[in-house]
Amino acid sequence: MTTQSQIPPHTLRAAVKYGKMNRRAWLVTGALVVFQIINFADKAVIGLVADPAMRDLGLTAGEFGFIGSAFFFLFAVAAIAVGFLAGKVPTRWILLVMGISWAVLQFPMLFGGGAAVLLVTRILLGAAEGPATPISLQHVHGWFSAKERGLPSSMVAVGSTLGPIVAAPVLAWIIANPALGWRWAFGFLGIVGLLWSLCWLFIGREGPYSHTSRSTPESETGDSVEETQQEEAGTTAGRPRNGESIADTADLLKIVPIRRVLGTRMFVAAVLAGAGCFWAQGFLTTWSPKYLASVVSLSPEMIGLVSTFPWVFGAVALLVVGYGSRFLMRKGVTVRWALGALFGATLLCSGACFLLLPHLGGVAAVVAVTVGAGLAMTYPLAPTALAFSVCSKQRAAVMATLTGFASMGGVVAPAMVGMLMDNAGYLPAAKGVADTAEMAARLAEGMNSSFWMIGIYLVVVGAISILLLNPDRTAARLQERFAYNG
Repeated sequence: MTTQSQIPPHTLRAAVKYGKMNRRAWLVTGALVVFQIINFADKAVIGLVADPAMRDLGLTAGEFGFIGSAFFFLFAVAAIAVGFLAGKVPTRWILLVMGISWAVLQFPMLFGGGAAVLLVTRILLGAAEGPATPISLQHVHGWFSAKERGLPSSMVAVGSTLGPIVAAPVLAWIIANPALGWRWAFGFLGIVGLLWSLCWLFIGREGPYSHTSRSTPESETGDSVEETQQEEAGTTAGRPRNGESIADTADLLKIVPIRRVLGTRMFVAAVLAGAGCFWAQGFLTTWSPKYLASVVSLSPEMIGLVSTFPWVFGAVALLVVGYGSRFLMRKGVTVRWALGALFGATLLCSGACFLLLPHLGGVAAVVAVTVGAGLAMTYPLAPTALAFSVCSKQRAAVMATLTGFASMGGVVAPAMVGMLMDNAGYLPAAKGVADTAEMAARLAEGMNSSFWMIGIYLVVVGAISILLLNPDRTAARLQERFAYNG
């Protein structure tokens, strides 16, 4: 076999080595990165407009926190439902419908919507964005062979952390501009969403490895991909051998009943860990700008910049942990230790940072928020680990179901923080008036209580993840007891 035949098609390595870039595959990957950027910019905007929106609409902290939580009311239901639908419907069309929906739902607030309109549009937007990550991953996997999906998957995942990084400074400038104001932040995102949808209509296609593709992709040798994988794995049974990494046979797994997957200890551990990650995201997108303004005393312009720090750190952490996981698996380390244990360790560190946060102020508080919340951005590692336990046809449904259940953490965070602020006696100042020192202290008291709670939670679920996120064992048991040909 020649060196050329050993490098699979549709990969960046093949494109660089032979000068034959598969433009469509990488164009689609780039479009999905932008898709995820818009997705998380839509989530982050509610936190950036917190001060002016609360004053203009006459909302208390608890009421605004409830609206922030409302984003996740239908998030889980939609994620699960669309995840199962993706097993039958081409994901290119699902992505197009989501993109258009996101854009349209931004405009009511631009045109003068009040608190009720904001509540309804956030609920509907959450439903439209719930399936975004699992469907994006499922679609990009259709353009790359199993062993070459790591880089494009990481790129799509990093797109989710780039959303606030790219959008926050722009949106902060729009909000602070007297000629535009906070309502135009929603309008700007709506326009960007429509432009993306128009581009996707022309470039979005199903890949050769898609589960809905009618053709069977071939390797460079001319053999079918499945035959090549079976030869490399040394088995056609579709069942991992004892002691080996599931990474060697993941694409040979047979179908198992979904309910059996959802009942595994690994799935439960992933849900609990994911809920902690979504809590951190919910805090960042709803209350972080308010925390930076009142407790750290930053200007609106600086808030837009500093708000990006956790997302920047999260992007770096995701790439570092992802690369470390890939390196370990190439050395023969099982997926449990190369992926599950690394993810659990990041959550332990994240929890420790939140536990320290109530004792810090100024720059130290910014650093603790950046590291603690940034490490929680590694959530995509949880569905990635779980995906190793099931066959390709079931991965979208399983990843979407996990995301749906885990998103409950995003429901809890904004309302929980707002309630604790209300209990501490915090009252928002009138429009154009800064919080007094007393109100800032009460706001900090409420937020610090929430930091203690989430810090303890993340430490506990981090330890659980190290112990139970074991796709090697989970896949072996599922295949042995419940596999069938479907």
